[in-house]
Amino acid sequence: MPAQGIHHVDPAVGDVDPDGFRIEVFCWPGTRTGRDRKGARDPRPTTFSGMHASSTSALELRGLTKRYDDGTLALDGLDLDVPAGSFFGLLGPNGAGKTTLISSVCNLIRISEGEALVFGRPSYCLDARRQIGISEQEPNLDRFLTVRETLVYHGGYYGMEKAEAEERAEQMMGVFDLRGKRDVRAPKLSGGMKRRLLLARALLHEPRLVILDEPTAGVDVELRHELWRYIRRLHEQGTTILLTTHYLEEAEALCEEIALIGRGEIVARDTAAGLKERYEADTLEQVYLKTVANHLFAEDEAERREPTETEGAEAV
Repeated sequence: MPAQGIHHVDPAVGDVDPDGFRIEVFCWPGTRTGRDRKGARDPRPTTFSGMHASSTSALELRGLTKRYDDGTLALDGLDLDVPAGSFFGLLGPNGAGKTTLISSVCNLIRISEGEALVFGRPSYCLDARRQIGISEQEPNLDRFLTVRETLVYHGGYYGMEKAEAEERAEQMMGVFDLRGKRDVRAPKLSGGMKRRLLLARALLHEPRLVILDEPTAGVDVELRHELWRYIRRLHEQGTTILLTTHYLEEAEALCEEIALIGRGEIVARDTAAGLKERYEADTLEQVYLKTVANHLFAEDEAERREPTETEGAEAV
C-alpha cells in the first residue's frame, strides 16, 4: 500500500512520488535514472557539465539559482567551490541565502537553475546524498524518539545494518556525552543536549562532507568550545566541513577559508587574513561591514533611486 501522511523525506533515501512510492535515484556519468517500488523506470537522460569535475572539490555549485513561487530570488546564479578536506566558512546576514544554499545541496528544496555536485556527483543521487551529513540550524528531532532511537533510525535511513547502526550510536553517544540521556525523548532534552544530538546524528553515517548550520547558536560558552574541539578533530581526520555562523570570531578561529554571501551572491572569498588585508581591516567584523553590509546598502539605494514608470513618464 502507498505510504500515507508523509511529511518528511530524508535526503539519503530519495524522493517520494505522488502515489507514495519511494523513488531511488542512482547516477551514472551523463544520465539520471529513477526506479520506484513498482519497477517503473525513468529513462530520461540528463547531461551534467560537472561530471568530469575535479575530484579535489567536495562541493561545486554552478549557476545555482533559486526563485520561490512568490517571486523571491534567494540564490542568483551562485558559483562556489569547496575543496575536499577543507574547513570552509559561509558568512552572511539573515536572508542572504545561506540556508537556501544548504537546502539546495541537501535536496530539501528544488533548485530553479544550475547544478550542485558533491564529490563530482549530482547532489540528488543516492551516492552523493550519503556523503553528506547536516546539522540543521533549527532542531528537527522526532519528538517520539529517544536519543538512542534517533541515532539508530538515522543509520537505517543511510542503509546501515541494525547492528552497525546500534554500535555507531553507542560511539556517538559516548563522544557527545549523551549516554545518560539515551532513553530520553527529544522534547525533554535541554537546548545544549539537542545540539549535541543534532551533531551526533549528522556524523553517525560517517559522511565525507559535514554541513554545520549555526551549530553553536544558543549554547553556552563551555559547550561551544567543546563542540569546537570535536569539530577540529573531525577536520583533522580529513572530513570536509562547511560552516555557517553569525559568530565571526568562530569563523576566524576555525575556518581555513571564508566566503561572504549577500542577496544570493558570493561577495568576497579568501582566508580571514587575506580578507582583512584586501579590505584594509583590522577585524573580520570590519570586513563584513565593508562587503556584505555595503553590498546590501548599495542595492537598497539603487532600488530607491530607480524611477517608477509614472516618474519616468513625467520626466519625459
